Amino acid sequence: MNKKIKILVFPCGKENGIEILNSLKYAVNIEVFGGSSVRDHGAFIYEKYIGNIPFIQEPEFVPALNKIIEFYGIDIIIPTHDTVSLFFAENRGKINAKIVAPDEQTARICREKDRTYKLFSDLDFVPKVYANVDSVPKSDLPVFLKPKVGEGGKNTCKCDSLEDVRNVLKKNGDQFLLTEFLPGEELTVDCFTDRARKLRFIGPRFRNRVNMGISFNSTRCPVTEEIALIANTINSRMNFRGVWYFQVKKDKNNKLKLLEVSCRTSGTMVFYRMLGINFALLSIYDAFDYDIEILFNDIEIELDRCLKNRFRLTLEFDTVYIDFDDVIIINNKINDLAMQFIYQMLNRGKKIILITKHEVNLSDSLVKYRISPGLFDSIIHLNLSEEKYECINCKNSIFIDNSFRERQKVHEKLGIPVFDVDAIEGFII
Repeated sequence: MNKKIKILVFPCGKENGIEILNSLKYAVNIEVFGGSSVRDHGAFIYEKYIGNIPFIQEPEFVPALNKIIEFYGIDIIIPTHDTVSLFFAENRGKINAKIVAPDEQTARICREKDRTYKLFSDLDFVPKVYANVDSVPKSDLPVFLKPKVGEGGKNTCKCDSLEDVRNVLKKNGDQFLLTEFLPGEELTVDCFTDRARKLRFIGPRFRNRVNMGISFNSTRCPVTEEIALIANTINSRMNFRGVWYFQVKKDKNNKLKLLEVSCRTSGTMVFYRMLGINFALLSIYDAFDYDIEILFNDIEIELDRCLKNRFRLTLEFDTVYIDFDDVIIINNKINDLAMQFIYQMLNRGKKIILITKHEVNLSDSLVKYRISPGLFDSIIHLNLSEEKYECINCKNSIFIDNSFRERQKVHEKLGIPVFDVDAIEGFII
């Protein structure tokens, strides 16, 4: 490839948009742009962020999108929501870039669960679907209600009585599917299909702890004959290309039943990316008709996730003064977050000045911790009686030190922003 492939992730701020960015940002031949109609987390993590894009329902969306494509030279778009994937599949011919999405029929089947179940209604991995509340035997209670169009378990509910079912349906009419209740463990199966419609990878994972429809803890599940059969059957009846996944749950007889199929990246596909399967990158290469290879590390892995902070500080500075003891080195170990901060500041063109009252030979300590003196624009080594504020001569600067007394004096004497070690995370992007 002679030039970088320019990717637009849209919308970019949800979990799967974050995963796509993390999948692609270190690829030397890829340039990633994030776009959203509503300002979201993408504005904090995408260096190349495009905001205020019209909503897909608006008539000006396609013309505005094509202007973005032309201005930034976008080659390919990765939609991150099932409704958006369907829109792009429907309007592929009007959009002046490649789209990582299947054909319109497949995208619609993925978006509407009643179509999904109808397509596979002759197979025993489809849950029992009841025509109406009167067709539910009391022996089948509890039952489950889910929107025909939806994702992530939103607006779903378990109903223990027929009266509960009637109450929900009274409010929502025919917008819901009435199905058997599946009490067993739940799995997501990440898949990749190439341009020849060959299913190249099947990756099941347990959804051990789920919040907000997101799997916060996942572990590997073996590719059983049952899972492989379901995956290959879905692949044979739907026209996938690139990444897709399906979710299944065990019924009361421990048999897997299909919950949904999706033609987009999921946020937890990082699980198999850690084992060598970069679904986003594979999908891009396949979209350009490149032959792809699968290189899989067959090892055990457990994923656990939590909310992560990102900050945008309205603070302009060109120099960082940073302490050594208990900042860069803590408990005789390198503070890797501080080192990440220093390198990110260097990448942004900031000056880094080490200012310390280190009580032993500083050169020996730098050698001990394998920190090059050249990392710093200058090094100020003071004795214990000297004041740090007297050596700071750059007003457009910040000061980082674990000592409250040092921070207090610098702030009072110079009026510059001062930060403790725990605040370093606020500068990391």
